[in-house]
Amino acid sequence: MGNALVDIMIRIEDESIFAEFQLEKGGMRLVDAKTVESVLNKLKRLPAEKAPGGSAANTINGVSNLGMETGFIGKVADDANGNFMKDDMLKNNIQPYLLKGSSPTGVAVAMVTPDSERTFAVNLGCAIELSPDDIRTEMFAGYDYFHIEGYLVQNHALLQKAVKLARENNVKVSLDLASFDVVRENLDFLKEIIKDYVDIVFANEDEAKAFTGTDPEEALHKIYEDCDVAVVKIGKQGSLIKHDNQVHQIGVIEAKSIDTTGAGDLYAGGFLFGLSNGLSPDKCGKIGSLLAGKVIEVLGAKMNTSNWEYIREEVKTIMAG
Repeated sequence: MGNALVDIMIRIEDESIFAEFQLEKGGMRLVDAKTVESVLNKLKRLPAEKAPGGSAANTINGVSNLGMETGFIGKVADDANGNFMKDDMLKNNIQPYLLKGSSPTGVAVAMVTPDSERTFAVNLGCAIELSPDDIRTEMFAGYDYFHIEGYLVQNHALLQKAVKLARENNVKVSLDLASFDVVRENLDFLKEIIKDYVDIVFANEDEAKAFTGTDPEEALHKIYEDCDVAVVKIGKQGSLIKHDNQVHQIGVIEAKSIDTTGAGDLYAGGFLFGLSNGLSPDKCGKIGSLLAGKVIEVLGAKMNTSNWEYIREEVKTIMAG
């Protein structure tokens, strides 16, 4: 479950646009539809690539491309971007539980600089209209894991209903903390919901520090106190995983980074695929690192057929390990 957004990726050389639109390099700013239009107009001479996006949608796309049955809960409009999102999910064998909103479908403009850093101007559109009344128990039937992106944490009532229904349907809950800003603003609520309902927590080192106030290794132990599986991603050093009181450190694969968009999302997708297949935490982490390493070699969070064919063969090797 997550914000259903259409990503528009544009490679830029001139960073002056950040100051013009009050954007912080490497950050994400929520803006209105008019600002998105102005940004796109400013960059209209540069090539742009469009792809379905949003953190949880990226994650579930990764799981689906590894051959697992998946679904996605989100809200889109009855417009071109909403139809684009639905068609792409169906093409990728994702069951779309896409509810209809009154505002336009959300859009995220990702400006990628030569150092692979991406800066987002995001209009959430009707994605933020997703409400507790939209979540129904039948959405959880037949699934083993329910993954939530942290950007939804600000809607406390929505998250509470969703995790309760997951628990009632014997579905394990996975949460990606998504943003250190979100963590700081919702810290007490997050700690409560993780302790009571969440089985798996994903965080990068900034999010982990915002949640615990400590460095990655100590943060791993603190997060693990309230869940079954804790994962802290530490950039080029890989990731730390704690499960059954054992810590696993997973390295990264060699990759030529073009754009880091979706790296954390695809890591979570690979990890959850491994868990769903009953693999050990270290194998889950290796599959996550494989997906993260391959996605940073392309622009955006979507990979082509040949990339996925290579990944699936590598996953078979890891699983046989």
